[in-house]
Amino acid sequence: MQSALRLAARPRSVIMQPTTKCLPMDCTYCYLPFRKMNHLMPVTVAEAVATSVNPWAADGPAFEVVWHGGEPLATGREHLAALMSPFKGARHSVQTNSALVDDAWCEFLLEREVNVGVSVDGPQDMNTHRVTLAGHPGFRVTMRGIERLRHHGIPFSAIAVVSDPAPENAARFYDFFAELGVTTLGVNVEEEEGVNRGTKDSDPMRATEFWAALADAWRANPVIRLREIQRVLNFAGAVLGSHDTAPTPTSAPWDPMPTIAYDGGVVMLSPELAGFADARFGDFTTGNVLREDLDVLVAEAEERTTWIPEFWLGEDACRATCPAFAFCGGAHAANRYFEHAGRFDGTRTRYCTTAKIALLEGVTRHVRSHAH
Repeated sequence: MQSALRLAARPRSVIMQPTTKCLPMDCTYCYLPFRKMNHLMPVTVAEAVATSVNPWAADGPAFEVVWHGGEPLATGREHLAALMSPFKGARHSVQTNSALVDDAWCEFLLEREVNVGVSVDGPQDMNTHRVTLAGHPGFRVTMRGIERLRHHGIPFSAIAVVSDPAPENAARFYDFFAELGVTTLGVNVEEEEGVNRGTKDSDPMRATEFWAALADAWRANPVIRLREIQRVLNFAGAVLGSHDTAPTPTSAPWDPMPTIAYDGGVVMLSPELAGFADARFGDFTTGNVLREDLDVLVAEAEERTTWIPEFWLGEDACRATCPAFAFCGGAHAANRYFEHAGRFDGTRTRYCTTAKIALLEGVTRHVRSHAH
């Protein structure tokens, strides 16, 4: 298969970086290089993106514009409203640390029917990597914002980063989010990427036990949608139904997932690469929406970059060598790059081991333990 056919011409969403600044948080595992700088996205960038997004949104199915930072609420209500206004027919989402959420922000989110995702890592003792710029624990300010959302009846999902996938903490971790009433919980094992370059050598067996214990907790009280469990269930259903099982099967193009940085630069497939540069690959962008239309940058992405063709080599190697490929679909681009010394053609990463293979094995173990 030629690489030109491997990215879809129409994405399902775009990720917009309205500001690089993350206020007031300074999480120890954050990958963003400019999170202490206040680079604001000009409205002209949003207008340029909307020229391509609006026809995509009109063409269906539902198209999502995801505002992700930095902290998108640090953009300010007036400027964020101006950035959102050019988009017609798309659904807006924000991923926020919730520290800035107050009644006025809740009114803003309700008026625009914005989907809300909150970043919080669990109970206070599991949330220690989320600290403020002043070095103080961030749990209290995060929970204050969550309480405002709940007070206004705004549903919200959550993304949690687990630095230590300890099986003994899984039940209490799950119960925290169940009591919060989140709609969906996504669990990310801490990754080595961006400026977070510390070694993350989690024990694969321990990670497997964590996922099994988390599945146990969910099964005992399945009141929220647990993203990772759902992925395994979808995979099992595909296997039983003799359908394509890989999340990115060879028979269908990949979603390019364009990320638009504050300055209009466009990075495909991996938002974690935005803001970085490399001697071999440059700044990883396919171009800038202030100079060329986004639909052109998507369609010509593989011709305009050297890193995406190298990524396909790694993808094909994963397919040929990894028994878990049908489930995971291959190592993520940023994980390959940051774990394999700046190369995209490597295969298994530590993130694969703890967040994909261990997930599949852990949920399988859970199913077997409840089979009798």
